[in-house]
Amino acid sequence: MKNTIVILFLCFSTLVFSQQKKPKELEREARENIREGNKLYNQLKFKEAEIAYKKGLSKNPNYPTATYNLGNAIYQQDRNKEAVSQFELVEKTFTEKMSKAEAYHNMGNSFMKEKQYEKAVEAFKNSMRNNSKDEETRYNLAMSQELLKKQQQENKDDKKDDKENKDDKNKDQKDKEGGDKEKKDSENKDKEKDKGKDKEDDKGDQKKNEDKKKDQKPRPNQLSPEQIKQLLEAMNNEENKTQKKLNAEKAKGKQIKQEKDW
Repeated sequence: MKNTIVILFLCFSTLVFSQQKKPKELEREARENIREGNKLYNQLKFKEAEIAYKKGLSKNPNYPTATYNLGNAIYQQDRNKEAVSQFELVEKTFTEKMSKAEAYHNMGNSFMKEKQYEKAVEAFKNSMRNNSKDEETRYNLAMSQELLKKQQQENKDDKKDDKENKDDKNKDQKDKEGGDKEKKDSENKDKEKDKGKDKEDDKGDQKKNEDKKKDQKPRPNQLSPEQIKQLLEAMNNEENKTQKKLNAEKAKGKQIKQEKDW
């Protein structure tokens, strides 16, 4: 039983080791994949080129050219963020200045497509630091700087417009609140005015009633018919006495006419 297990283990180990390839062989196959990828890239078959480059990198991860070409293939498919990640790897692995310059140049182009002009400016500057004679990079740098300036101005204008719109909105809200308050105050004032008017009317009516009471004379006490008769008799008796007295005084003061004795 033990011998059987040992034999199976040896067979398995032999099979595994036989399938393993030497590093040089893997490097050779990786180069073939890269060449195939370049051929597809030149035919504008960027998706197929991407697959070929990835095959080459799976066999030889430390292949800067394959990493750089993969970034270009991804860039051509407008997957700019992925392309930037690839170019950042290239910048870290490349030691030659010209290769670094190309990586930064393409990185700047990727940022340009994403309208990240500030990052694009920095990438093109790094490219110029590694290759100051590249006129295409110089042109792209000037363009990215101009676009960045325009973008910053637009952002500034947008912020200003947002602030003005916000101020207008706040003003409208305040005006509305002020109008509502004014309307409410006016309504309350009218209510108070009407209330005051009602009070004045009530007060006026009360005063009018008081004045009316003042103008009214107290009514004499009612006399009974018997009392009226007695009062008339007393008045008549008093009048008769007065008449008699007047007649007596007239008689007393009357002069007798004397006949003349001629």
